[in-house]
Amino acid sequence: MSSSQGPAGPSPKKSQRVERVAIRFAGDSGDGVQLTGTKFTESTALAGNDLSTLPDFPAEIRAPAGTLAGVSGYQIHFASADIRTPADQADVLVAFNPAALRACLADVRAGGMVIVNSDAFTDKNFERAGYTEDPLPALHERYRVVEVPVTRLTFEALKDLSLSQREAGRSKNFFALGLLYWLYGRPLEATLEWIGSRFEGEIREANRRVLMAGYHFGETSELFPVSFEVPRAKIEPGTYRNITGNTALAYGCVAASVCMDRPLVVGAYPITPASDVLHELAKHRSFGVKTFQAEDEIAAVSAAVGASFAGMLGLTVTSGPGFLLKQEAINLAVVAELPLVIVDVQRAGPSTGLPTKEEQADLLCALHGRSSDSPLPVLAAATPSDCFSIMIEAFAMAVKYMTPVVVLSDSYLANSAEPWRLPDVAELPRQQIRFRTDPDGFFPYVRDDETLARPWAIPGTPGLEHRIGGLEKQDGKGNVSYLPENHQRMTDLRHAKIARIAQDLPPVECHGADAGKLLIVGWGGTHGAITSAVDEARAAGHDVASVHLRHLNPLPPNLGEVLRRFERVMVAELNTGQLSRLLRAEFLVDAQSLTKVQGQPFKVSEVRSGIDRLLGVA
Repeated sequence: MSSSQGPAGPSPKKSQRVERVAIRFAGDSGDGVQLTGTKFTESTALAGNDLSTLPDFPAEIRAPAGTLAGVSGYQIHFASADIRTPADQADVLVAFNPAALRACLADVRAGGMVIVNSDAFTDKNFERAGYTEDPLPALHERYRVVEVPVTRLTFEALKDLSLSQREAGRSKNFFALGLLYWLYGRPLEATLEWIGSRFEGEIREANRRVLMAGYHFGETSELFPVSFEVPRAKIEPGTYRNITGNTALAYGCVAASVCMDRPLVVGAYPITPASDVLHELAKHRSFGVKTFQAEDEIAAVSAAVGASFAGMLGLTVTSGPGFLLKQEAINLAVVAELPLVIVDVQRAGPSTGLPTKEEQADLLCALHGRSSDSPLPVLAAATPSDCFSIMIEAFAMAVKYMTPVVVLSDSYLANSAEPWRLPDVAELPRQQIRFRTDPDGFFPYVRDDETLARPWAIPGTPGLEHRIGGLEKQDGKGNVSYLPENHQRMTDLRHAKIARIAQDLPPVECHGADAGKLLIVGWGGTHGAITSAVDEARAAGHDVASVHLRHLNPLPPNLGEVLRRFERVMVAELNTGQLSRLLRAEFLVDAQSLTKVQGQPFKVSEVRSGIDRLLGVA
């Protein structure tokens, strides 16, 4: 470990080099666990490691303190090489109370380190967590248990400040953060600067002191005879920042607006886990972004539809329950053939379900959740950083084909973080929007020969007065029509228009061999676990490959050919088999399902077990 990263000069302790580490912070939902994990992640990014994170927290604003229902966790996996997941098991667990220990211990590898706040391990807290006795003595054979009196040491560091006991106690997460900074050679400077800019007075001094107290405790305590060094990752040169999926979605929307030189109008209603997209977009009025927090989901999407009708880029952002409420207005955009982008950050359901947990069960809803035949394109992001580029693609598609476009994200992508290489703004794809301005021969449903898109005419353009809306229109001219043949033709045209999008899609490519015994198909946030499991299986000599679908409607034009080149096909998804049903119906392949609906992402080991099962590996 480089001594220059610490503030107190060279450490007399030994430093051990490791290539990768997974750490989980866990405690009560009031213990500042998410902040602790976020700051450790930022410091790790500055240290030059590749990383992947998994925040995991309860939906309740304040669950009963010390109970399993109130446990909040944050796992970070960082390494000197490329990684794709937050890791199946943690190497280190930092548990602020017995409930955190009980909730997370099963995910710590044998021989891993368990650091506990010994001050919280009291009979009362044992009872709250469901323990009948102190669990720590029994853990020493399987784990390296380190008991640190975090609360007492925090109070000791702050004894000369005029803070209440409650105020002082709220700083204990910074003690744990400082300790882990020392243990893994993380730089302190950025966090100290953040404390200085975020807090004032004695609160600022308290957080600074406790962070440094934790760092120096690791440096001087005999409980930690060795520290660890994780070398910098070898990554492509460029400027990087940490990014979550929700932030990337917002940045992608702003980039699309700039690249198309059109104002972005966001109609949204706050809903977990999509609210952060609205919050982030509200910061960017300097780019012409207009955000409207509506009174409900229906008003939100209706405002976005109105913006699209007026010639702006309409966007609405929601999660599963809100997506359902928006469907009637989305259907209006389908029949009126207006460009609109709808982001669904999926969460576990049904109904309110598990608002902060992972699931990808809105696929069939996105494809078929509206009344009648109402086709529209559906895209799905694969990684947090992919959320940026998929928004640019979605807006380009919506405008080119004059159609609503659904983008599926999920709560895992929304909240997890990874390093993102900042793109060269000059290289982002520009798309000049051509509104219809010539009244000669204008009709609202005269279509482009290549795309079948109707013209986009801004209301108020002289000579281009026209009527669109929810009632079926006459092909070409746009008059209301009840003729059976016209309804057939308009329905067929809308389907054909969406089908033509396939001509723009890149062919699907296999990760691994192009043909063989087993193909794993995935979509959305399962990308990291599937790809890692396939790499493991291939390294063990197994004949397996994977494809990850970004375009779910229309599907890539060569997908059927790829599927038929493999003896067996397995679809891994966090639902009860929705994509599997679609592939079986569309391509008549015997696609098997690997499903999980536990509110958690796939572990690499779970996908690997599915691979071994289908290949008959003992």
